[in-house]
Amino acid sequence: MGAEQSAVEEVHTTVDVDRPWALAAVAVFWGWLLLRWTNDYLLPDSLAVPQDQPFVPAGPFTATAEGLRGLASDFGLFGLPFDLLAGAFGFAAGAIPSLPSLARGAWLTIVLTVAGIAFGFVLAVPLSVARVYGGRGLRWLSLSYTELIRGTPLLAQLFVLYFGTSLTGVVRVLPGVGQGFVPGSAVIVAILGFTLNSAAYQAEYIRSALESVDTGQLTAARAIGLSKVDGIRYVVLPQGLRYAIPGWSNELVYLIKYSSLAAFITVRELFFRTEEIANATFRYTELFVLAALFYLALVVSASMLMNRVEERTAVPGIGGRGR
Repeated sequence: MGAEQSAVEEVHTTVDVDRPWALAAVAVFWGWLLLRWTNDYLLPDSLAVPQDQPFVPAGPFTATAEGLRGLASDFGLFGLPFDLLAGAFGFAAGAIPSLPSLARGAWLTIVLTVAGIAFGFVLAVPLSVARVYGGRGLRWLSLSYTELIRGTPLLAQLFVLYFGTSLTGVVRVLPGVGQGFVPGSAVIVAILGFTLNSAAYQAEYIRSALESVDTGQLTAARAIGLSKVDGIRYVVLPQGLRYAIPGWSNELVYLIKYSSLAAFITVRELFFRTEEIANATFRYTELFVLAALFYLALVVSASMLMNRVEERTAVPGIGGRGR
């Protein structure tokens, strides 16, 4: 391992999300979520459960909770276990009716996250290359963009794009917007905001990774006849992007959570739907705990995915995860 890489390599420590219980929980979550989406979006009406109807009725959970509360009352001080079980069944009874709506919100959360990080990556690569290998003007432009975006709140950026410009009106009149699987104007503006924001952070991760590649790599590429651009493309970037994966994993996790800010520009994602149902039912505790579990499942899933990507792309003998 080169000395420059050793100096800048990030120690990548994460919670062990590959334990059997975590894998089982994620499998159950995604199994239910995919079944819910299939039911709501793909199955014919004659075969599907209505969109607002959960797969399991809440009535039996409510009855069980009431029975356990009765037992807890009968046993007095020794009824605490029954009281705890009653609380668990009561939580389930309050949460079950909201699951179909939260599943639809989770779909938009995933769309915002995946689109934001994917499009942001497309912008981040030239930004980082310009910062490391560009001339003074390109370096200044790249630095100005990343510092402007990273130095202002994401929520303020979304507000400027949605309320402070004519972008929403322009997007709204485009053909197909808001029809079928094409998202509405607010979703498109949110994706643009997340893309611009994520690009700045990803550019910094990639810049640091590119600087960790030994400068002799580019010199060697030039020596065998490659142009500077081709040397960066075929020699430096493939190595640098591997080093950027831990930081890129963090950005994916951040975007999953920060996608909740889209609710403030009327995007009906997971947080928006949770707040909407909570305001209507006054079951704030159950709904927001349930939303937190949704976000936790998405974050753990993303961590598992990126761990696999890091293992598959690791170069044997380089870094801590190569084998």
